[in-house]
Amino acid sequence: MGLSEIAAGIEVTTEQRDRGVATADGTDTSLAERLAPFDGRLPCCAESAATLVDAYLEGASVGRAAAVAELPETTAAKTLYLLGEPIDPLTPTASRILDDWLAGDLSRTEARQLAGVGDAEFALGAYIATHEPIEGAESAIVETTRLQTSEDPLSDARSDLGDLI
Repeated sequence: MGLSEIAAGIEVTTEQRDRGVATADGTDTSLAERLAPFDGRLPCCAESAATLVDAYLEGASVGRAAAVAELPETTAAKTLYLLGEPIDPLTPTASRILDDWLAGDLSRTEARQLAGVGDAEFALGAYIATHEPIEGAESAIVETTRLQTSEDPLSDARSDLGDLI
């Protein structure tokens, strides 16, 4: 007896209820309010940062999210980086060249030319190399991400009868 014959003989008598993933936001505060404690360390105000993050989480590029938040693109990239997003415009080789410039081994002009990037990318790379993400700021974003996710994270793990045949 093959799998198709076995599958044909199976009858489903009850349906599984999709309950989703239970999430709770006990803070009852907006993202801007959760970012307010980091306001002085961000390159923009918490309200602009919240607008930026919301647009970025909805799938907008850094440039488009910056436009939505009415921020310069470089400020948006710095903000996202400080909030824990791994943004880096430099390749590994360009990063090593930047490190040589920061160590005083190369002039800025020479380093930028060797890195093969424009002024804005070089400046953003230098900012990233000399600043750390804000400790604790990512947790304010994580709750927003969890609440915006409506996809069932276990959907790939489940299979139906058709997967067996």
